[in-house]
Amino acid sequence: MAEYVIKMADERGHVLEQLENGGSEGEVRERYAQRGFYVYSVKPKGLLSTELRLPQRRKVKQDQFLIFNQQFVTLIHAGLPIIQSIELLMKRQRNPFFRSVLQNVRDRVKGGELLSEAFEAQHVFPKVYTTTLLAGEKSGNLEEVMGRYIAFQRLAVSFRKKLTASLVYPALLVLMVIVMMTFLITFVVPQFANLYNQLGAELPPMTMMMLAIGVNAKQYAPYAFLVLIIVGFFFWRWMKSDVGATRMDKIKLGTPILGQIWLKYQVAVFSRMLSTLLSGGLPLVPALETASESMQSRLISHGLDSTTREVREGQALARGLEDSKIFPEMAVEMIEVGESTGALPSMLNSVAEFYEEDVQTALATAMSLIEPVILIVMGVVVAFVLISLYLPIFSLGAGGMIH
Repeated sequence: MAEYVIKMADERGHVLEQLENGGSEGEVRERYAQRGFYVYSVKPKGLLSTELRLPQRRKVKQDQFLIFNQQFVTLIHAGLPIIQSIELLMKRQRNPFFRSVLQNVRDRVKGGELLSEAFEAQHVFPKVYTTTLLAGEKSGNLEEVMGRYIAFQRLAVSFRKKLTASLVYPALLVLMVIVMMTFLITFVVPQFANLYNQLGAELPPMTMMMLAIGVNAKQYAPYAFLVLIIVGFFFWRWMKSDVGATRMDKIKLGTPILGQIWLKYQVAVFSRMLSTLLSGGLPLVPALETASESMQSRLISHGLDSTTREVREGQALARGLEDSKIFPEMAVEMIEVGESTGALPSMLNSVAEFYEEDVQTALATAMSLIEPVILIVMGVVVAFVLISLYLPIFSLGAGGMIH
């Protein structure tokens, strides 16, 4: 008999974690499932995990994963067993990494693990997906629950593509400015410095400053690049920490215009995700925990953690979100209406649709303002560089004409 750490929720949504003796993970899971508990995970205690260790940086692309799930649901609907469906899709998968993941999933399911456990063990799939699978297995309606997840994922992918497309042009403008300024400062300015050194002309302060910048930039560029890489690495590590991620979220949310767009985007993602989990039969507290773990914003994730604690103690969801002081008042009021009418999943969908449309409109407006600002800044900087470089030539020409 081995010891297992079991994480589960009771009928009221209270999350529990305790040690339990058992012959296998499946036996422990089944024992508590028969008692009416909602089992999240069962893992061996004090043993090295034997699960497949996949590189953390390697992930399955969203589009590939969406297509796989659509085909998987189609095969299940046609009456094929789960193992046979996975084998069929695994053979057709062109991505070697994804194929190896599916092979491991198939082997685990053959060995008696639940489908949700097998996918969770890969450490490359979102928490909301594995929890959705678990809800489908527990309710005995895997096909319907996965259909809801696919609808959620399709909307999320479509929305993200629209946002990315709207950011392409500003990103190209910024890149063009950086390339042009690098060329001017590291190549053009040093050429003018050599010219003026040969002429021995007296230079205006503005020109001397620009020449000093160009010469030093060319001389110390490799060292500056190395320093930037080192600083960038440590900054990236700091951002991965809880303190750093939370601090960056505060900066993002405090940014004029773009901060509110970022907040509304996160609210839309949360609402869509929570609606999908609740529609799949998941209790509110476990659904909130899953949504919290899946959020990109660490600050919002912390706010959802405090909301989850309040809901577990008997508070309403809307009250908990209001107390977190992060979610917009409109979203809280809509969720409160959904709770009072018993139609929380559909109201959450309405919240998601409202904020998705709001984000697209606000982002289009912001980009229409940002693009001309970038062009103006680029023009001013280039004009300053060119004037500072050509000013001595204009002076020499004027002096020649006078003589």
